Amino acid sequence: MSSVDLKGIGMTSQRTRERLVQRLVEQGIRDQAVLEVMRTTPRHLFLDEAMAHRAYEDTALPIGYQQTLSQPYIVARMTELLLEDGPCENVLEIGVGSGYQTAVLAQLVTQVYGVERIKALLDRARPRMRQLKLRNVQLRHSDGALGWADKGPFDGILSAAAPERIPQELLQQLAPNGRLVIPVGGQSQHLQVVRRSPEGFVTNIIEPVRFVPLRPGTVR
Repeated sequence: MSSVDLKGIGMTSQRTRERLVQRLVEQGIRDQAVLEVMRTTPRHLFLDEAMAHRAYEDTALPIGYQQTLSQPYIVARMTELLLEDGPCENVLEIGVGSGYQTAVLAQLVTQVYGVERIKALLDRARPRMRQLKLRNVQLRHSDGALGWADKGPFDGILSAAAPERIPQELLQQLAPNGRLVIPVGGQSQHLQVVRRSPEGFVTNIIEPVRFVPLRPGTVR
C-alpha cells in the first residue's frame, strides 16, 4: 500500500480532512481520541473511485446495494457514545457495509466483531482491513439482528442499520454495564443508547437520525 493511497491527493488531502474534523468539533464532538481517528482514517478508501473526491464531505454517500457510508458526524457521534463510560474491549458492529465504521472502532477498542448481511460488501471490506493492518477485526456474513452470540457478551454493540424495535438477541448479548448504540424506528428514527444495568435496560434517546433499515436474512 503506497503512501498516496493513504494520504490522498486533492479533495482527499490532509488539509481536507482537517476541515472535516473542525466541522465535527463545531457540531459538538469532544472525544479527542475519536477526533484523531477521524482525522487519520482514510475515508476515501471505503468508497468507489468515482465517489472518492467526496470522501471528506460531512455527508452520507452511496456504496451500492442500496446501502450508504454513514455521515462522518454520525460515525463520530456513535463512536463517542459507545465509549462514553470508558474503554471497550469486546465490541460488536451490526452492518459493516464498506468497513469505515469498523476501521474507526478497531483503532479505539481491543476487538471488533462485525456482521454484514450483504456478502459482496463484506468481500470488499475484508481487504480494506488488511490494507490498513487492522488485525483486531473479525467479520462474518450473517443476519445482523441475530448478533454474534459465540463472541459475546459485548461491552459495546453499535448498529449502522435501524430496526423498528431493538432485537432481543442484541440486548441479551450485552455484557453487564455494556451499552448498545442503535438507531430505532421506521419513517421516524432516533438514535438510542441502551445500557445494561443490574436493574435492567436503561434507554436514552439522543437525536433524530436517518439510517437504512435493519433487514432480516442474508444476501449472497
